[in-house]
Amino acid sequence: MLELKNEKIAVPIVLIAGLVWSFGPLVVRYMSDPHLVPWQYIFSRGLTIFIILNLYLYFEEGINFYKNYKKIGKSGLVGGVGLGTAMISFIYSITNTSAAITLLCLAAMPFFTALLAFLFLKEKISINVWISIIIATVGIIIMAMGNTEKNSLIGFVFGITSSIGFSIFSVTLRWRKETPKFTTVAIAGLFCFSLATIMILINKQPFFTTSYNSAMFSLHGTLVCLGLILYSIGSKVIPAAELTLLSLTEVIGGIFWVWLPLFGINEVPTTNTIVGGFFLFISLFYYSLIMRWNKRYIALN
Repeated sequence: MLELKNEKIAVPIVLIAGLVWSFGPLVVRYMSDPHLVPWQYIFSRGLTIFIILNLYLYFEEGINFYKNYKKIGKSGLVGGVGLGTAMISFIYSITNTSAAITLLCLAAMPFFTALLAFLFLKEKISINVWISIIIATVGIIIMAMGNTEKNSLIGFVFGITSSIGFSIFSVTLRWRKETPKFTTVAIAGLFCFSLATIMILINKQPFFTTSYNSAMFSLHGTLVCLGLILYSIGSKVIPAAELTLLSLTEVIGGIFWVWLPLFGINEVPTTNTIVGGFFLFISLFYYSLIMRWNKRYIALN
């Protein structure tokens, strides 16, 4: 399995992971009435992630990859459930409000992660990282002030829930380094798939909708899975708070793709969103420069 020991290589990998995720909101906007079939979406997305991750593990480790599940431990289970909760909350958020509000909620991940990592892992956060987080906070506040739609409350609550769930996953990646990272992601897919199956059966609904929607559900699952593979690889050498800070490329890219006329969605961001996004970009740029200049872990300065 790929192992990284250099944080300067891990940083661009995590940035790319966020960029891959940023296409998620665009895919959701191309779906046909996803708010009417959320459990079918969760079912297909969870199944896709579970299958892809196990195939990946098979090609990486051979037929004995299944032994990773015996080593999953508490950290893997907690991380898998946390990530699964984030995935479920995401679709309820983005189908009840604008992509900008959902992504702004996800931008709060560094703060939740820093708090959880400090409380449970005793990870110290350096002044440089706090400066980056403060700059990002300014951007988030500016963008939030520009989104005051009355129907945004439900989407906002689910967005925050998704953010906390992903933060839990990020912290567990650093909890026990011997925990199989990709197996944790597979557990998240299995959690979504299992819960969706139960809900579909209880509501006596079909497991699949149109072939078009099913394809889009699986496409989104594939993007999420690819991003999680890159994110998990980077997690080996980057402290939890910095992981979620770097993944904010998902926020910037996600808002941009649904606005770009080329894709035909045309969710035009407000002036506040544009200005706030600029602050997020500055936050990432500042952190990247610090990583380039510093040969040691920033979080240990």
